[in-house]
Amino acid sequence: MPASARRQIRFNAFDMNCVGHQSPGLWRHPQDRSARYTDLDYWTDLAQTLEKGLFDGLFIADVLGTYDVYGASNEATLRQGTQVPVNDPLLTVSAMAHVTEHLGFGVTAGTAYEHPYPFARRLATLDHLTRGRVGWNVVTGYLPSAARNMGQEDQLEHDERYNHADEYLEVVYKLLEGSWEDDAVVRDPETGVFTDPAKVHPIRHEGKYFTVPGIAITEPSPQRTPVIYQAGASPRGVAFAAENAEAVFVSAHSKAKLKATVQRIRDAVEAAGRGRYDVKIYTLLTVITDATAEAAAAKHEEYQRYASTEGALALLSGWMGIDLSEFDLDAPIGDVQSNAIQSAVANFQTGDDGAAPWTVRDIAAAAGIGGLGPRLVGSGAEVAEELIRWVEDTDVDGFNLAYAITPGTFEDIVEFVVPELQKRGAYRTAYEPGTLRHKLFGAGDKLPATHRGARFRLAEVAR
Repeated sequence: MPASARRQIRFNAFDMNCVGHQSPGLWRHPQDRSARYTDLDYWTDLAQTLEKGLFDGLFIADVLGTYDVYGASNEATLRQGTQVPVNDPLLTVSAMAHVTEHLGFGVTAGTAYEHPYPFARRLATLDHLTRGRVGWNVVTGYLPSAARNMGQEDQLEHDERYNHADEYLEVVYKLLEGSWEDDAVVRDPETGVFTDPAKVHPIRHEGKYFTVPGIAITEPSPQRTPVIYQAGASPRGVAFAAENAEAVFVSAHSKAKLKATVQRIRDAVEAAGRGRYDVKIYTLLTVITDATAEAAAAKHEEYQRYASTEGALALLSGWMGIDLSEFDLDAPIGDVQSNAIQSAVANFQTGDDGAAPWTVRDIAAAAGIGGLGPRLVGSGAEVAEELIRWVEDTDVDGFNLAYAITPGTFEDIVEFVVPELQKRGAYRTAYEPGTLRHKLFGAGDKLPATHRGARFRLAEVAR
């Protein structure tokens, strides 16, 4: 394919307000700075690095509990620094937005433990302060420890969590799309009227889980509803994404599995009355690169020496809802049921492209650096060529890039991979103007008419 006709690859950086994120043990590497996650300078410096590399955004994961499935205890998690201690992801965004102009911010927040009324205000506030560069990664939760600490015996059953999330989003849409008219705020010093009361409307929501009779208490922000991100790849998760998501994060260790997942999501989006490409799909991947293939391989070998098997198994047990300490390391996980992340289990129940099933030892080694996605190791040119092949072979839009060390992994991608992609016409050379939604789709700042959230606009409700 000629360079001029190539599809533009998109990058998100994947991080978390904690130590190590998805590379347990790598915090010990002398060049890793993730232990500085409590320092605002860490976040502002990272944001500026990503903007230099023309990334779509920084996607900040989150959990509200500890990983205590492995060994029926959180001891391994605490010992290895496996996503604990962990801080609130939303509180980093304003500072990062202040030192950047274009970078987007996808913040993770769950629907299980915070009421949608105050949360809608937090979203609108961030959208104002970032000038429309924020997105919300909607998660339904998967850690029983979080449920217990919020006064519940356990989390809701997997599919029921999505039913609850459907109503949660309905409330958020009603507040952000259907309460204040565009011109409700008049700011008229002559009449002394700041907001026209006739143009602010109660949402009168009464549902199974929530009752919200009144008005939103924030004026419309640049995007009104921030860009909706979602990461569920189970059948119920895909159905949820088809109606709500504008960006979907997936993971697969082979092109064949990724292609099937991408097609399933695009088919579902189309069946929901939207365009097949109304959703950007990013797949999880870790890149380890340098000026030469030899240098990249040496770097990868060095990183592997710091990876923690115990930390990886603690993470995996939480993601899968299965205590991997009870398995033989050289045995496959077999046919087990999960009330956690069902796609995480499915990824490891069969081998890639006909290979033997994954053993627990295989899973720990694969997930020890970068989590559930594959790893690409090579020179900038080699990685660029392989990324292009992944996009061409699977129809994915881009990559959610995990790190081995931070900010080093991202600095290497910006230095070695981005210029090679640009040479091949597969990566932008400048940002588009406008909000995050407009940068992603080029169709304006607000939700498109085909999106579920648009049904709750005042004009639609009045019909």
